[in-house]
Amino acid sequence: MQKLSKIVTLSLALTLISGCSYFGVYKRDLAQGNLVTPTMTEQLHAGMTRQQVIDLMGSPLLEAPFEADQWDYVYHLDEAYGDIEQRRLTLTFEGNRLASIEPQGDFSHPPALISKQGIGPAGESDDARGNLLNVMPLDE
Repeated sequence: MQKLSKIVTLSLALTLISGCSYFGVYKRDLAQGNLVTPTMTEQLHAGMTRQQVIDLMGSPLLEAPFEADQWDYVYHLDEAYGDIEQRRLTLTFEGNRLASIEPQGDFSHPPALISKQGIGPAGESDDARGNLLNVMPLDE
């Protein structure tokens, strides 16, 4: 009888801690690409140099391999239990100057991962000094 209870207990414990949990799988939001805020897009204008664009927006995620005059800033947010948000900002240069700006997606509001507290999850306390995830958003 003792052997049977040990086997049942061990089997139950292994089942509960295995990857196939009864309670479901934890998911989290997955953000990839360039973080582009509305303030950044408002400051872009034709005639800026490549260096000015890099200073404002950072390095582009994609540079066209056969056409060095096109940069793409791509943002993709796969919400754990929700929708997928995609944004793309295509910048075309003529020589060293920005010639055209083509947005795809909604740049009128910041991405969903940016809250009033900053980038990242909200902490339990309001004192977030020293936490690099809770920086102020760029558009305030």
